[in-house]
Amino acid sequence: MTSRIIVVDPFDYVVFGGTGDLARRKLLPALYHRELDGQLPAEARIIGVSRRPRSDAEYRSDVKAALEKHVAFDELKPAVIEAFLSRIHYVAADATSTEGWADLAALLKTGEHRVRAFYLATGPDLFGPICEQIGAHGLITDKTRVVVEKPLGKNLESARATNDAVGRVFPEEQIYRIDHYLGKETVQNLMALRFANALFEPQWNSAHIDHVQITVAETVGVEGRGDYYDTSGALRDMVQNHLLQLLCLVAMEAPANMDASSVRGEKLKVLKALKPITALNAEGCTVRGQYRAGASATGAVPAYLDEVTNKQTRTETFVAIKAEVSNWRWAGVPFYLRTGKRLAQRLSEIVVRFKPVPHSIFDDTAGALSANELVIRLQPDEGVKLQLMIKDPGPGGMRLTRVPLDMSFASAFKVRNPDAYERLLLDVVRGNATLFMRRDEVEAAWAWIDPIREAWDESRDAPKSYTSGTWGPSAAIALIERDGRNWHEDAV
Repeated sequence: MTSRIIVVDPFDYVVFGGTGDLARRKLLPALYHRELDGQLPAEARIIGVSRRPRSDAEYRSDVKAALEKHVAFDELKPAVIEAFLSRIHYVAADATSTEGWADLAALLKTGEHRVRAFYLATGPDLFGPICEQIGAHGLITDKTRVVVEKPLGKNLESARATNDAVGRVFPEEQIYRIDHYLGKETVQNLMALRFANALFEPQWNSAHIDHVQITVAETVGVEGRGDYYDTSGALRDMVQNHLLQLLCLVAMEAPANMDASSVRGEKLKVLKALKPITALNAEGCTVRGQYRAGASATGAVPAYLDEVTNKQTRTETFVAIKAEVSNWRWAGVPFYLRTGKRLAQRLSEIVVRFKPVPHSIFDDTAGALSANELVIRLQPDEGVKLQLMIKDPGPGGMRLTRVPLDMSFASAFKVRNPDAYERLLLDVVRGNATLFMRRDEVEAAWAWIDPIREAWDESRDAPKSYTSGTWGPSAAIALIERDGRNWHEDAV
């Protein structure tokens, strides 16, 4: 099977923080890949904005270097690179003053009828000032959108302040809060599996599902950003956005249609139905950990405390949570969430474990029955796997074994699997906000996360230590084993 490429409307993409790591590593390569697939219209422009003065030619040279570093060698086509670089422009502007904004306004004036997307690839402290300058210089049209990156605040109070700052300039329908996990192909397929197949949706409830696991594991540490990470931690950095968004997609009711308002409304209901975790129950429902020195595939690695200035820090690099959705569909079904750095494997997956058959008709010689599992792998090797029990081939009676029905997207579809940013960047141009977070979603997530953080802050317990290269603290295993369950075997 092949994918169908649909060219989008003409646009100007203005990337604030255009010389930063996110732009160089993700945004520009994503747009290049859309150029490679012929999806960008001839009139489209990409405008990098940063404070440092430089010419278009100098910036294009920087962009070319970024592509050569972050795009696979066999995808670097000289003619495509030249076409892409011809779209690139640069403006030096200061978010905290009026310097350079007249130059940006003059450049955009030449394409005032195009879709105009402002991507704020900066720290959240600059979101408000940048939006104020955009508004003050009359750069907003009815085809304008603004994209804001996480972290959107550090708690509910700061998230509201950031939302207020952006919302004073842009109406809600023009604000796109991005979580790149929602752009992953497998996350999209979760919606298709549930709502396009009669096989799954009738079973998608507490009568048939035993529990759900969501794991986002990293093998890397803080990668030289220790002091920045120390102000955040795994709960804020990963659980509040990535893991809760995945939980919402698993647990939500069927929306009336795929309209952005319908989908986001159903996700909001899930967030509001989450059972609160406070100081009263945090000890039994959560585990936080911090990695110590160990080994990785590349050799010995240091402890977290060796990578930060504050040697007394209690910032967590690992979190495991037993969450519950208090509604009719999910009553009694636990959702086990797990994320961490310096773990044994780079892995992002959702595991839906079904209840075992109520009665086995087979005798002991057939072997034990295993519950069915639906494994949705986000990375690496995106795909879907359904574990089933079948007869082991051959004579000699009935012997049962568990085998997977395995669909790898790379082998099933003869196309390159696009990066999540490729889809999301052009969804902004299309005006499709389905895969972006609404303000009330963000704030509802923080309203659930904040009491967990407060419970940890009140506790005198330090994070549980775990050796780098393992699956986290032993307390995380105990968290799920207390309920007579275990973490998915492929990730242990």
